[in-house]
Amino acid sequence: MINSMTGFGRFEGQVNGRGITLEIKSVNHRYTEFNLRITRGYSFLEEKVKSYITSKVSRGKIDMFISITEPEDLPADVQINHNLAQGYINAFKELSDKYSINNSVTVNELARYPDVLTVHKAPEDEEKVYADVIVAVDSALEGFMAMRKAEGERLKADVLSRAETIMELVSKIEKRSPQTLEEYKNRLREKIEELLGSKDYDEQRIITEVAIYADKIAVDEETVRLRSHFEQLNTYLDSDEPVGRSIDFLIQEMNREANTIGSKVKDAEIAQKVVKIKNEIEKIREQIQNIE
Repeated sequence: MINSMTGFGRFEGQVNGRGITLEIKSVNHRYTEFNLRITRGYSFLEEKVKSYITSKVSRGKIDMFISITEPEDLPADVQINHNLAQGYINAFKELSDKYSINNSVTVNELARYPDVLTVHKAPEDEEKVYADVIVAVDSALEGFMAMRKAEGERLKADVLSRAETIMELVSKIEKRSPQTLEEYKNRLREKIEELLGSKDYDEQRIITEVAIYADKIAVDEETVRLRSHFEQLNTYLDSDEPVGRSIDFLIQEMNREANTIGSKVKDAEIAQKVVKIKNEIEKIREQIQNIE
């Protein structure tokens, strides 16, 4: 199963009374890069979440956003700063007496002044918070992975289609190659006859020259290796393991064989097919940059 490195997943809801909004997205990257933005006060989750995600995703640039709200039933202790409250009351009375202003401050009004009331909430159980967040992560990952899988299948189909085109071109090169030798032999005979003005020449010399030429333009080894590389490509595309880097290396080897064939051939028809092969290999290379 081939996965793309492009994906997106989202979760928004409550887990055990805790509000969680989570988004995860990824794009292609040579290695694994993970970035997390999380609600202040929950930084203790960063390494655990990173470890969890990277155990599921082997390659790509991954960005995640997590917003967390505390459960409403989280115990809280409200403390009163009596000294500060008394200070405010004394100040209000002094203002009232000095400027003959009615002093009608209420408890609700006094409580609104800074630091008169301080809320102290009980520390949350980090393991419980992590367990709740992972529920949200798994939910978002379901859509995220489904998108990567669907995109991976599309990439696989495209690569296989291009590989089939290349193999057809290789078959045509293999068929055409012996014909070029026979054509070369005939041209050589005609040239010698033209120069000598007769057909009285050493046939063995012709055979020797053709053999030397055949050795120079022989591409049998390269086409055999190309076929081997594409068999390996099929194996990789059927693998359940991340194979993007392996395919990337394999594509380099394919391109090397195609370049060698191109440098050897002297036939225009074969040369055109080599150009088409190289174009298809380049398109495959572009596609596999997004394979995990």
